[in-house]
Amino acid sequence: MSMLTPPGMGGKYRITGNRYPRMRRPRRRGRLVAVGIASVVVLGVGGWGTLQLIDVFTGGGRKASAAGGTDCAPATKASPSPSARALPEPRTITVNVFNATTRSGLAKKTADELKKRGFRIGDVGNATKEYDKKVKGTGLLLGPASALDTALPVLGTQLPGAERRTEAARKGAAVDLVIGDAFKELAKKPDADRALTKLATPEPAPTTKKKGC
Repeated sequence: MSMLTPPGMGGKYRITGNRYPRMRRPRRRGRLVAVGIASVVVLGVGGWGTLQLIDVFTGGGRKASAAGGTDCAPATKASPSPSARALPEPRTITVNVFNATTRSGLAKKTADELKKRGFRIGDVGNATKEYDKKVKGTGLLLGPASALDTALPVLGTQLPGAERRTEAARKGAAVDLVIGDAFKELAKKPDADRALTKLATPEPAPTTKKKGC
């Protein structure tokens, strides 16, 4: 019997050899569980951060910015075309035609053409002393203050480049077309019709886009 065998113990309980048995401490399962949970949390947070980076570099960041309005302004739809302006029709505008040049017959010829285009014709003849031989451009359009944004622009489509003036003391709604030295003829009717259509329905203002978007 070995010296390590307690008295009275033999057989299968007998300890043989000259080494003491090693006694292991019980494993702390709670600590292992806590370490495992912490590892899972760390991996989860790291994976979430990685997904966020991938989302930013693949375009997700642009969507978030557009939704939040931090980087670029949200897309703006083109403004609808404005409604037609309330401009008078040629048949409601009375035009007096005066010739301020030394060439004869211009007033009558011009008045006849305006009448064909639907304008009402008033007085036709030579210009008054105030304007006779003093209009150097193609023509001068005169009218009351109320005609500045109504009758004068409509008449102006027939003679592009003509100067426009209003007279505060002028009475009535008729307007004057004073033919100047540079006058050759009225605008071609198709061109005048297009100008009148564009005047009645202006184009919508272009939209601007934020730089860098």
